Amino acid sequence: MSSGKILVVDDEASVRKLVKSYLHREGYSVLEAENGADALKLARTEHPDLVILDLMIPEVDGLEVCRILRAETGVFIIMLTARTEETDKLLGLGLGADDYLTKPFSPRELVARVKAILRRGPGEGTPGDRVVRSGVVEIDPSRHAATISGKPLNLTAREFDILSMLAKRPGMVFTREKLLEQVWGMDFYGDPRVVDVHVAKLRKKVEEDAAHPRYIKTVRGVGYKLETGGE
Repeated sequence: MSSGKILVVDDEASVRKLVKSYLHREGYSVLEAENGADALKLARTEHPDLVILDLMIPEVDGLEVCRILRAETGVFIIMLTARTEETDKLLGLGLGADDYLTKPFSPRELVARVKAILRRGPGEGTPGDRVVRSGVVEIDPSRHAATISGKPLNLTAREFDILSMLAKRPGMVFTREKLLEQVWGMDFYGDPRVVDVHVAKLRKKVEEDAAHPRYIKTVRGVGYKLETGGE
């Protein structure tokens, strides 16, 4: 049986009831909210491990709730959306969601994604407590801290894990599939483009000019690598 606290946010009571029943079967504790304002209150007081967040909710919409939660906490977020436009999905990922599902969805698939995300846990991308130094990049897994040229970086759990992976093998190209396997878990079911979205956000924190990256390089058609010597 699994364990953990999940916040389910959806204005449809039938959806909340269905998701709650499947999560309960797996041993999760479930909180419910029918609007964005209540979701933020519960997230701040109950500190859930993961939030299942519908995009179209009243008072404060799902995208805004996602943005606020990501600014305040590192809680994992799975977004639910009835929209099919790619821009909506990518916008949710860009705001910090870890994954998304389009309605109607399979409750079993949702539970599988919840398990996959929680199994990784924050900061699991770099095993052990050894400090990793790669050129100007320094990563301390025990403190979940990273710096570049001595400057602290305020990274989310996923950004920290991606940078850790790249820093362990500077100059080595990591495919999107490899990063998904190592950072999200081998049983990740989501869109591989989630890697691109998180790398783009990571670059904004690491690079002086994210449009012309000096450190986190794209190898077209392959993936990403970390160049620590600069150019």
